[in-house]
Amino acid sequence: MKVLEVTLDDDKEFINFFDKNYLFFQHHLLSITGEVSENIDKYLKEKELKYIVNIVLPKSQKASPKVEVPKEVAVPKEVAVPKVQEEKKDNLRVLDTLVRSGQELNISGDLLLLNRVNSGASINIKGNLIVTQIVEGAIRCYGNFMMLKASPKANIIFHDVEVENIHLEDKLNRVELKNNEIIITPVLKETNWG
Repeated sequence: MKVLEVTLDDDKEFINFFDKNYLFFQHHLLSITGEVSENIDKYLKEKELKYIVNIVLPKSQKASPKVEVPKEVAVPKEVAVPKVQEEKKDNLRVLDTLVRSGQELNISGDLLLLNRVNSGASINIKGNLIVTQIVEGAIRCYGNFMMLKASPKANIIFHDVEVENIHLEDKLNRVELKNNEIIITPVLKETNWG
């Protein structure tokens, strides 16, 4: 079961957010913290959204989508690959290396990853993200946009919202946040990164 934890502060803002992003939450259980007004209750019932109010759920063993991202990349020394070609331009980091299972990258700026993210690996990023190869690990992105391909094994979180593969196409997709709405746009032409 997929659960979305949300704090209810403002009815209008809550309804506006769920109207724009309903597609992402229609199969989730909403765990709402705060007071649910008659207006919100009526809205949730009309949308057939299942919810619970002010109930503390046990935390799972998986990492929470709300991740504090340190400013430096934390790569264990024993996992670091000596042949990594890395180029840093202002706030952009370019990596041409495989992100291995068990490896966790914490990036404060933007990242262009020219290789794949293996299952069991994770990237937590505050900036924008472009991954040119398949993602089978976990991505937590809080930038303005990210670009990646669909992958059945990926766990992709964008601004604390899970982006499921049914919303992504097999080619490169641009996922962005505009006016409190998550917009996914397939890149129309094939991209050659060579």
